[in-house]
Amino acid sequence: MDTSKAKVLSGRLLSPLGNRWAHVQAVAAQGQKVALALPEADRETLVVACWLHDIGYAPDAKTTGFHPLDGARYLAEMGCDERIVSLVAYHSGAVYEAEERGLASALAVFPMPSDPVLLDALTYSDMTTGPAGQPMTFEGRIAEILSRYGPDDLVHRAITRSQFSLGDAVTRTEARLAVRVLEPR
Repeated sequence: MDTSKAKVLSGRLLSPLGNRWAHVQAVAAQGQKVALALPEADRETLVVACWLHDIGYAPDAKTTGFHPLDGARYLAEMGCDERIVSLVAYHSGAVYEAEERGLASALAVFPMPSDPVLLDALTYSDMTTGPAGQPMTFEGRIAEILSRYGPDDLVHRAITRSQFSLGDAVTRTEARLAVRVLEPR
């Protein structure tokens, strides 16, 4: 799937969801910027994954209520490239939430992304974009998520457990972006 098809599919499925659609559009825009720090062969893969990362929230895709798994299943059934499917399945610390939901074995059906740099870049794009598409710091995004879900909520527990690995992904991506800025043109 290319960027234009991913954008159309995402828009068709997520535009009725208001802020979710605003978030996805902004994550894709962030992904466009981050892609410049990646090898040219990986740039479109990242942007496609950004457009599709929350597709599992769409009513047409929702089966378990766990959007990374639902999105990965939906895309796999469509015959989407395995790299995109795995990025959607594992984006933004999904493995932690899968454990909290008792869905770790269901998620494990999908292979972990083969390129951790791409997963870092997708996580960075998602974790620096707020729920209504606003730019946010990583720390602000974590605080925002934790404030939406009480301490007894599984999302709160998953984010609390995953915040250090998410932060590491953000830091690694920021380092790649800094190197890109410093490279001679």
